[in-house]
Amino acid sequence: MHNRASVLGVDRSLSGKRWLWRGGNMALASPADALSNDIVTQLLLSRGVAPDDLDRHRQPSLRAFLPDPSIFRDMDRAAERLAEAVIAQEQVTIYGDYDVDGATSSALLIRLLRQLGLEAGHYIPDRLLEGYGPSGAALVELGRAGSSLVVTVDCGAMAFDALAEAHEAGIDVIVVDHHKCAPELPRALALVNPNRLDEDDEAAAHGHLAAVGVAFVLAVALVRRLRTSGYFKDRPEPDLMGLLDLVALGTVADVAAIRGLNRAFVAQGLKVMAKRANTGMAALIDASRLKAAPQASDCGFALGPRINAGGRVGESTLGVRLLTTEDPEEARQIAAQLSQLNEERRAIEAAVQEEAEAQIAAQHNRAVITVAGRGWHPGVIGIVAGRLKEKYGRPALAVAIDSETGEGKGSGRSIQGVDLGAAIIAARAEGLLIAGGGHAMAAGFTVAGDKLEQFADWLDERLATPVARASAEQTMLLDLAVAPGGLVPDLVTSLDAAGPYGMGWPGPRVAVGPVRLVKADVVGTDHLRVIAAGQDGASFKGIAFRAAESPMGQALLHGAKGRLLHLAGRAKIDDWGSRPAAELHLEDAAWAD
Repeated sequence: MHNRASVLGVDRSLSGKRWLWRGGNMALASPADALSNDIVTQLLLSRGVAPDDLDRHRQPSLRAFLPDPSIFRDMDRAAERLAEAVIAQEQVTIYGDYDVDGATSSALLIRLLRQLGLEAGHYIPDRLLEGYGPSGAALVELGRAGSSLVVTVDCGAMAFDALAEAHEAGIDVIVVDHHKCAPELPRALALVNPNRLDEDDEAAAHGHLAAVGVAFVLAVALVRRLRTSGYFKDRPEPDLMGLLDLVALGTVADVAAIRGLNRAFVAQGLKVMAKRANTGMAALIDASRLKAAPQASDCGFALGPRINAGGRVGESTLGVRLLTTEDPEEARQIAAQLSQLNEERRAIEAAVQEEAEAQIAAQHNRAVITVAGRGWHPGVIGIVAGRLKEKYGRPALAVAIDSETGEGKGSGRSIQGVDLGAAIIAARAEGLLIAGGGHAMAAGFTVAGDKLEQFADWLDERLATPVARASAEQTMLLDLAVAPGGLVPDLVTSLDAAGPYGMGWPGPRVAVGPVRLVKADVVGTDHLRVIAAGQDGASFKGIAFRAAESPMGQALLHGAKGRLLHLAGRAKIDDWGSRPAAELHLEDAAWAD
């Protein structure tokens, strides 16, 4: 790695990172130079687009990226069974997970079936009382209540016992999921999942889809099947494109990779979202106080957390009810309730975070942070683990201990280069955990109270070497470097043209400098605000969120007076003043003198 030249000579920034180019050298000398370069082409190439495929990626459309639904195993069987239910007016229930992906997947199928003349019901399990995935008892009860067909969305791929019970009870179940599968599949009428191990390469290439994306492809297959049966001779076809706002929200909020088909889903879905045709989505946007048309980041930071709050600390059905209602007043009330629950979630999260920070201060400098609290809310521990990981640059696990049983429900988040999921699975095999699994960057587990300390020690010892290696090799990838005068609104517009950005399609990172800090202070809760001035006479604002107490934040607050710096982060538009200006959402800094 170290044979590559560092950007601006930065081998160790204030946050301990080496700055490297994501693509080629894009150190642009002047504002005119920045705007005359074909920045979009460079951004696409550096994100892995082949030179002969650039045109398709400049304006990602469904026409260019949507595959034939039939490439997925069981897709045609699922579409056929759903078509039968529509034609026969059967009672159908959509069984969704309690997060945003589950809510949007459920809402998409309910809205589609409504346009097809069938009013489907929904069932969303309670996170605390029922846990993740379909339960046999719930499926059997749905059958007793009259549902001859249940479609599980964002869950079901590993629900062997529950689906066996449903089969024995004579209930047809279609599973629409995207989670990892075992070689053996549960007993379902159809299991549509690009991550089935028996999928061929063409279908498996779509393994990055969120469940809502898989549900949309099923919607396409269903409409096609009904079209061939003559169902639309005397009725209009449903507006599939009008469902893409749900796909965009679920895809971004579930942190699915924004590449290929997902990028088309999000790009087109944001356009649909801006039209505000979905009553519940419009109410959600209003409750989030978004003044402009929603961007991808709004789905992740404003809209998604409100839907999630219902499943985390409130009532699990609120999200799907909001996204399927046609009543503006009901939508307004649910959106307000979700906003209130989101505030409660933030307060709960802040209290858990504070207790967790106190524990860390009392611990030795472990490679893996493990914090635990009796009575902590299980709905926020994943968020807290993520916050701790970001702040300390190490894998972090947060464990909520049940006050009655002493059993701990844990959630962990890792850093690049440290496979936490594999370690959790190994710990389970060692008998240290009751249950556990995950992937490289995130994992969940259940641990007996008397095994927690032993598990934490075991994990710390196992991951000490990879954590040390990953920490020593930390890098920050930059897309371009400009002088302060080059940080202008037109540059931000050029950078945005290669979006939408998100996981797997990272937003462009810009280095700006050299600069001196005119001002540096703390605003809000631990946010660092700076005003920087360049030798070219240009100045700009920067803000680093939740960074005031970080090594970088402390250096900028107390040690930067009179010194030259390079600043790195995301270029954004600040439209608070009389005319728009460009600002920097600061992620790192390095001395330039």
